Amino acid sequence: MKKTSRWAALALGTALSLPLGGAAGAAEAAKSDGVQVDLTRPDWVAFRNLYQQLVQTNTTLSAGSCTAAAQNIANRLIAIGLKKSDVRVLVPDGRPKDGALAAVLPGTDKAAKPLLLLAHIDVVEAKREDWQRDPFTLVEENGYFYGRGSSDDKAMAAVFADLLIRLRQEGFRPKRDIKLALTCGEETSDTFDGVAYLLAHNRDALDAEFALNEGAGGRLDKDGKYLALEIQAGEKVYQDFTLETTNPGGHSSRPSKDNAIYHLAAGLNRLAAFDFPVALNPVTKAYFTALSPVIGGATGADLLAITKDNPDPAAITRVSQDAGWNSTLRTTCVATMVNAGHAPNALPQHAQANVNCRILPGQPLEDVRQTLVKVLDDPAIKVTAVGEPSPVSPPPALTPTVLEPVKEVAAKMWPGVPVVPTQSTGATDGRFLNAAGIATYGLSGMFRDPDGSGVHGLNERIRVRSLYEGREFLYAVVKKYAG
Repeated sequence: MKKTSRWAALALGTALSLPLGGAAGAAEAAKSDGVQVDLTRPDWVAFRNLYQQLVQTNTTLSAGSCTAAAQNIANRLIAIGLKKSDVRVLVPDGRPKDGALAAVLPGTDKAAKPLLLLAHIDVVEAKREDWQRDPFTLVEENGYFYGRGSSDDKAMAAVFADLLIRLRQEGFRPKRDIKLALTCGEETSDTFDGVAYLLAHNRDALDAEFALNEGAGGRLDKDGKYLALEIQAGEKVYQDFTLETTNPGGHSSRPSKDNAIYHLAAGLNRLAAFDFPVALNPVTKAYFTALSPVIGGATGADLLAITKDNPDPAAITRVSQDAGWNSTLRTTCVATMVNAGHAPNALPQHAQANVNCRILPGQPLEDVRQTLVKVLDDPAIKVTAVGEPSPVSPPPALTPTVLEPVKEVAAKMWPGVPVVPTQSTGATDGRFLNAAGIATYGLSGMFRDPDGSGVHGLNERIRVRSLYEGREFLYAVVKKYAG
């Protein structure tokens, strides 16, 4: 059943238009299966203000400052009574704008291993002239919050910071330490990654029995129906490749078929038509199997069919029309940037493209490079891996300790919506933590539109109700984990 009716005030975008620093109007409330949103209640007002401040703090690599955002959150944590010794802004040497926040709500049992709440506060670049709204002004409109980072990943960063504030103000005493790490550089890890830095220089800020991170949310259909709540274990491997052609060039009045741009363009066209083979693993097979009865109909039958040995190629083709499912099925490589030529009246001496690959766990990087060479089918195109390979480790086990609290809370908030395991098709900082022996799971409780919600693209958004549901979901789950 479509549930927007239970969130009428939110769907209309009228109930939650609060200026930074205060509540507006008379009491407004909206209910969704156990989630009560009362915008005159101080904690809800404070959360929305925290979220707005975080989104409106520019944290891009080019012009922003993660350190400023981290310090803002640190000030809030200290103001509600956390010890200054338990709240640190950790700034790397030589990178004054790439600071991270590390905080802890101490537990009562020092023998119990901590729980880590991890989110990144840096965001992808955003050009004002390309967006319909200022990307660094939080805009609430028609049931959505718009802004760069409104979803990725300041939604979780705000929820996790708010969670520590709520627990401290309630006087809640966890059995285990609850650690918070808000880090910088996840989106530009080839330049700097805060989690990798902290593991090398401040590992105590991250050490935990397990961590909660981005990487999974909930799946909605095009009509807003809740389909499945996802919990992520494992992820694909991020790897860029440079495709490069060179040529002596010459005068443009004397063109030749041996053209650096043509070589590169023809190779990219062949890559565009190519699909890596389907390769399911236990996590992705369980995902499609669990989702099959939820989707139902012919599409549900296709989802089940592709999990079988020797699946019907026609079913694979139909399932692959969904970009998210296609990326779950196979390794993907796509052109993301091009740069060619040196003058408008000269034949190009150089043409270059970046191809971004998301590689299934266990598939060797060199095998992918060799596949690209074969598909491009042109010895004039040189293919080179960019940077250091990402760390690769087996996905963490989805044990009852991890799964049961999720299922219990989900059953109360979204009755009948299944909890399904998934493998992230993107790359998160979980790859560094898992490789370091800290089991990391993607879990947000924030249901998202099937079109990707503009993440990494234009007009990034998140449903208002999804953000607020995620706040209550993670609060309840973390309290269970904290014991």
